[in-house]
Amino acid sequence: MSQHTNSEIKNKQNSGAYDSYVEVQEGKNIAIGQLIKNNNNLTPDQLKEILDFQKQNNIKFGESAVKLGYASDSDVVFALSQQFNYPYTPENTATIHSELISASQPFGKQAEAFRAIRSQLMMRVFSPQEPKRALAITSPGHGEGRTFLTANLGIVLAQLGGRTLIVDGNLRNPRLHELFSIPNTSGLTGVLSGRQEENVIYQAADIPSLFVMPVGITPPNPLELLERPAFRLLISELLRKFDHVLIDTPAGSVGSDAFVIAARSGAALTLARRHRTGTEDLANFTSQLKETSAKLTGVIVNEF
Repeated sequence: MSQHTNSEIKNKQNSGAYDSYVEVQEGKNIAIGQLIKNNNNLTPDQLKEILDFQKQNNIKFGESAVKLGYASDSDVVFALSQQFNYPYTPENTATIHSELISASQPFGKQAEAFRAIRSQLMMRVFSPQEPKRALAITSPGHGEGRTFLTANLGIVLAQLGGRTLIVDGNLRNPRLHELFSIPNTSGLTGVLSGRQEENVIYQAADIPSLFVMPVGITPPNPLELLERPAFRLLISELLRKFDHVLIDTPAGSVGSDAFVIAARSGAALTLARRHRTGTEDLANFTSQLKETSAKLTGVIVNEF
C-alpha cells in the first residue's frame, strides 16, 4: 500500500481524507481504525464522527468508536488481534466454548496467567537445549482443572506460531472434544488398538497451528492400552511432526494412567486447586511422579 504524508492527507477532500487517515495512522500498514472500519462496515460520516470525537477527547480510535456506539470492546480486541497477527476468537462466536478463555479473552487476567506458564515451559520443557518431550498435564484428584489447563496452554503455545497438538489421554472421562467441538468417533484409542482410522487429528477452529486428537471410543481397558508399545511409538512420531505436544490425563486417584502417560511423555506438569486439593494428596502424587522417568516440570495452583 502506498504511503502518504500528513500534509497530503490534509489536502484531500473530507471523506477521502478520513479513509486515508485510518489507513496510514501511526505509519502502520493496516491501522486499527481501518480494521474497525472494515469489520463494522462504517460509513465515511461515521468515521468522521469517530475521528472528531477522538481528537476532541485525546483518546484512541478504538475507544472513541466504543464510546460512540459504533464498535464494542470485543470488536476492538478483534481488530488488535488482526493488526498484530494474534489468533483470537470473539467471545460471542457460537462455536467457542466458555472454558477456552485464552482464545476468547486473550488480553484478560486468566490468559495472562497462561502466558506466564508458557514462558516457564518454553525454558524448562520446550527449549532447544532440552531433549524433545511431550508434556503430560496431571493432578491428584477430580475437578482440579486439568482439561481447562491443557486446552488453554495449547492455545497460548499455538499463538507463538509453532504447530501444537493437544492429545486427550483421559480414556476414562474425555472432554477435549467437547471444548473444541470436534467429533469423538475416532482418535487415540483407535490408534492404540491398531484400527485403521481416518481423521484422528483435527484442526482447532479459528486457532491456526492448534490441533486436537480426541480419545475416540472409550475403551474398557484404558490402562492396558496406554501400557502398550504403540503409545510410546505414537508419542515419538507426534514429536517429530509437532513443535509442542500436550497430553491431558485422568485424575491420579482413578488409577495409574497419569503415571504411565507421564513416563511415556517424558515430562509432567502437576495441577492443584486452591481449597480443593489436599496437601498430603499432592505430596503423595508428586512423590509417585518423581519415581517415573518423567521430568516433573513444576506444580501449578489453580485459583480460577
